[in-house]
Amino acid sequence: MKDFASLDEAQAFLEQNPDIELFELFILDNNGVPRGKLLHRDELLAVYETGRPLPSTILGLTVNGDDVDDSGLVWDVGDIDCRAYPISGSLQRMPWRLIPTAAVQVSMHPTEGLPATVADPRHLLAKVIDALKADGYYPVMAAELEFYLLDQKPDSNGRPQPARDADGKRPRSTQVYGLRELEQIEPFLADLYSACKLQGIPARTAISEYAPGQVEITLEHRTDALQAMDEAVRYKRLVKGVAHKHGMTACFMAKPFDDLAGTGMHMHVSLADAQGHNLFASEAADGTPLLRQAVGGMLDTLLDSLLMFCPNANSYRRFQTNSYAPLAATWGVDNRTVSLRVPGGPAHSRHIEHRICGADANPYLAAAAILAGIHRGIREQRDPGAPVEGNGYAQAKALLPTDWLTTLRALEGSSWARDAFGGEFLGVYLAVKREEYRQFMGEVGEQDWRWYLHQA
Repeated sequence: MKDFASLDEAQAFLEQNPDIELFELFILDNNGVPRGKLLHRDELLAVYETGRPLPSTILGLTVNGDDVDDSGLVWDVGDIDCRAYPISGSLQRMPWRLIPTAAVQVSMHPTEGLPATVADPRHLLAKVIDALKADGYYPVMAAELEFYLLDQKPDSNGRPQPARDADGKRPRSTQVYGLRELEQIEPFLADLYSACKLQGIPARTAISEYAPGQVEITLEHRTDALQAMDEAVRYKRLVKGVAHKHGMTACFMAKPFDDLAGTGMHMHVSLADAQGHNLFASEAADGTPLLRQAVGGMLDTLLDSLLMFCPNANSYRRFQTNSYAPLAATWGVDNRTVSLRVPGGPAHSRHIEHRICGADANPYLAAAAILAGIHRGIREQRDPGAPVEGNGYAQAKALLPTDWLTTLRALEGSSWARDAFGGEFLGVYLAVKREEYRQFMGEVGEQDWRWYLHQA
């Protein structure tokens, strides 16, 4: 791939960082879980020269790290080694680690990484972006991730609870947009912004979100959509690492509490031409005809790709009325009750905010599904219909499914998805999700005992 890093990049880093002892080599699997190895300093250059072998199974694991026999990456290929190479710009210090450590992100080589290459989510996004560029469209994207700051110790009932503020008190009230709430986590924010600056991650506005302990920090848009998602992946790891340093757990679970707001990943997207001009730019609030075609394509493919936006059983608990999480295939102008929102602002900033993804989604897969939907809408000149005005929840007609199995089957049966993402990728991804569904539904837990132990 053209964005694999050169040996010079590693040599320069070693020269400028003589104190670094360890290197965390990681690749992102389909669940968005970073997996890899911890290398010593003298092992780094070889990774840049000849790649690093990783087992084929590494990209076909469940969220719990179990092999999936039906993925085709286990016994069929003898868990063969596949070579991965560093991504340019990903070699960065991890300032929260006790031992001086840096991280380097890798991706499977197009040929040396086979058969695991077909399951690499970053490759899938690159493929979708290249298809858009071939038609003269250059996607511009940004991710907006919400998360909870939780205490590392559960409450007396064994359940997660918000972390204590700097004053030693545990937050209890919502206080959305509260400034005091941000001041109370200032030590965490100071280290987080410092680490983002060190890693070149464009972290911007911080917001106290719609629940105690819930935070959102926006990332600046990038004219290179792949770079934007690379930064979202590294930002998520960085947030977790800095939170751990401060004695907290950063939780990106879609719905960690039944009575509090869920956590989303809003994706902002527009298309530019080869010269960088925004093709959605318009004085009209609903954008250009191209923007509306893009919306039409995303709405049309929403059900087929919902599993990539909401990949886990817990993801669907987030969809509740009047929760700021969308419930239907709807769009609107400057309206937070719909799935696809066209924010206000000057003409040159016109873009679409995709509000469906949970914070538990893999940024690469979510972006790939969004852009593939946009591409279909443009090619087929899809009409999204009139934008919703007012309360989108009250006007929703056909609701999105709120269960995992329905969306799994929708992706499984989608001819559009098979064309857009490839049968080989879907074969691995669906095998993983089917196995996770089987394991999840087969597990007997606290809710079963509470509901049925004495009543059944």
